[in-house]
Amino acid sequence: MIPIRSLAPTARLSAILAAPALALGVLSAQAGPGPAKPGAEIYRQKCVSCHGAKGEGSKAYRKPLTGTRSVGELARFIQQSMPPGAARRLSAADARSVAAHIHAAFYSPLAQARSRPARVELSRLTVRQYRNTLTDLIGSFRPPAPLDDRRGLHGTYFKTGRLRGGEKVLERIDPEIRFDFGTTGPLKEQDDPYQFAMRWEGALLAPDTGEYEFVVRTDQAARLWINDLRRPVVDAYVKSGSDNVYRGTLYLLGGRAYPLRLEFGKGVQGVDDLSKLKKKPPQPASISLEWRRPKLAEEVIPQRCLMPVMTPEVYVCSTPFPPDDRSAGYERASSVSREWDSAATEAALDAAAYVAERLPELSGAREDAADRADRVRAFCAQFVERAFRRPVPGSVARLYVDTQFQDAKDLETAVRRVVMLALKSPRFLYREAGLARDDPYAVASRLSYALWDSLPDAELLKAAATGALAAPDTAREHARRMTADPRARSKLRDFFLQWLKVDHFPDLAKDQKRYPGFDDHAATDLRTSLEILLDEIIAGEKADFRDLLLADRIHLNGRLAKLYGVNLPESAGFQPVALDPAERAGVLTHPYVLASFAYLDASSPIHRGVLVARSLLGRTLLPPPVAVAPAPASLHPGLTTRQGVALQTRPPACMSCHDLINPLGFTLERFDAIGRLRQADNGKPVDSSGSYKSRSGRVVRFSGVRDLARFLAQSDESHGAFVEKLFQYLIKQPVQAYGPETLGHLQRAFAQGQYSIRQQTVETAVAAALPPLSARTARGVAE
Repeated sequence: MIPIRSLAPTARLSAILAAPALALGVLSAQAGPGPAKPGAEIYRQKCVSCHGAKGEGSKAYRKPLTGTRSVGELARFIQQSMPPGAARRLSAADARSVAAHIHAAFYSPLAQARSRPARVELSRLTVRQYRNTLTDLIGSFRPPAPLDDRRGLHGTYFKTGRLRGGEKVLERIDPEIRFDFGTTGPLKEQDDPYQFAMRWEGALLAPDTGEYEFVVRTDQAARLWINDLRRPVVDAYVKSGSDNVYRGTLYLLGGRAYPLRLEFGKGVQGVDDLSKLKKKPPQPASISLEWRRPKLAEEVIPQRCLMPVMTPEVYVCSTPFPPDDRSAGYERASSVSREWDSAATEAALDAAAYVAERLPELSGAREDAADRADRVRAFCAQFVERAFRRPVPGSVARLYVDTQFQDAKDLETAVRRVVMLALKSPRFLYREAGLARDDPYAVASRLSYALWDSLPDAELLKAAATGALAAPDTAREHARRMTADPRARSKLRDFFLQWLKVDHFPDLAKDQKRYPGFDDHAATDLRTSLEILLDEIIAGEKADFRDLLLADRIHLNGRLAKLYGVNLPESAGFQPVALDPAERAGVLTHPYVLASFAYLDASSPIHRGVLVARSLLGRTLLPPPVAVAPAPASLHPGLTTRQGVALQTRPPACMSCHDLINPLGFTLERFDAIGRLRQADNGKPVDSSGSYKSRSGRVVRFSGVRDLARFLAQSDESHGAFVEKLFQYLIKQPVQAYGPETLGHLQRAFAQGQYSIRQQTVETAVAAALPPLSARTARGVAE
């Protein structure tokens, strides 16, 4: 940090003004003793020139005066930091008076709601919503994917090297595909180690959205199909040369199940010469099925991501889209660029071609059927209705369907036209254009997009048709049903990964001299460990938010156990371990989170403190006033990390934010750059004490992170921050736009629901789906 006093006077003033969330104008006169002046008068005399009559800003200071600080916090900041120069600051009474005026007039969220009320912005589908909607729209013409709690793949073993016509000798569920058969074959009773074959079938459960690389390692013949059972993603059934590793890539949507088939054969090639081959000792045989998930390292596809039941094919839109705006902290889709429109056109063309190619399957009309034309036209009418998420009047049906069949050279061309026109229509791209708040089909769409980021299913549309969704209890019942769907679980898991900010980091490289063994595979295992914990809590009976902060268990496998000093076999799979139970505190101390918020070779109290302040407490922090690089340890070789941070951030311009950040981050100093517990730092005992000054002005002190976690688990501030962030992520709109009482209602519902994450998800979806609370009586939760 560059010391403020070393800057030129103008730059010094700019740095001081830019540092905090609130910056008051330069107060030209020294505050003398005497009674406090009215806040409005002080503001008019001293602050308007920089900040405007309504806090809107000016050429001198362009940022509007808005934020989340309390009156007490504003008063303390004003008295301590404004105006520059200790001899010219306001008295405590005047500082509080002007802070109260600013807070009430235009600074606080309530004041903002009065002067500039938030509104529900007209929004197109986000990229995530577009992809999911298109997948479910086309998928609605296929059988639903079966749900099965079993994990692994269904394997069939054959006695010969040929799968078709071969004699079956065994059927079973294999947890994963990683086999070294050696020279004897897969079974002890195998008569012929020179030739045998296997087929594994089931479904692949994709955790993430993005490009996956699939890897088959084998010294024999193999083929792999994923999602499209007509075209293999890996085809090594005719081997040439000495290659034993075969790769293929696919773009997949997270939270979906994709049909999978893997075939393996030994002795497939050169069967006519098998008698000659048997004159030599049998050769070894092995096979493994691996993948590289987006941004992660290569690994064997784990059992939890395999299901032994085949599922229908899934349409996946892989067209590249420009990213949605996330400047507000959540995805917004309130603008349409030329690039986005072009991508939507390309995606519609691709979907139209896909539908036309699979028309007999999707429409149910065989090519030789006598009534094929009528059935295809009926399919198109149904496609448009489902795309628009509501029944369509006759005039709309004539435009989007009947007209497109006129002059079409064949049915496939007509179908392409219908699909293209529907997918480019504002009725598809915009969910609520021109619809009333109490429109039943709009209510159905709000529920489905809140929970699934996709269109309503048949049950939800049926409820809309009967008017049943107008009753909060009925809407709540449907929302509970929908939260059990894998799409809702996937969306919740993605929310928590965003809430913890772990996807902000492309990799977790660490200094190999200081942390030997922490490589890409260890980082991937840690990511898996965090995901397992999140999934376990979300799917648990109570789904208790507090368990996220207080759990002392961490899931480790053999490789991580060795790195973190736990006694497990090297081949052990993931299992819950009480790792340092007196020190660990849920996701706050999960090694993946700690490693993400750390440097290459050292911990980072600043990054960790910012995570706690912003994500868990909902505090507003602005970027540093000047570019800051961490001071190298060589400058102060005798200091601990904590001492170095305190030294670097002690200038007043820094402390306006770091007096909040540092004491929170220091509570995590017992953990090093890869999240291992440590007793000393740079040869000195670790000091993990910290504190937090609440919005009410109360100072809470912590002896370590367990104290901090207990405070966060019970704090109204952290509960309120979580409720608001969950609303923004699910609904993609500001909560204030749904009425001034909505946030308070949801905070009370969270407490009454025993802090259940799933129940809060339901309440959030219902609150956004129905008209504002002021216009209805919400039963089941006290308002």
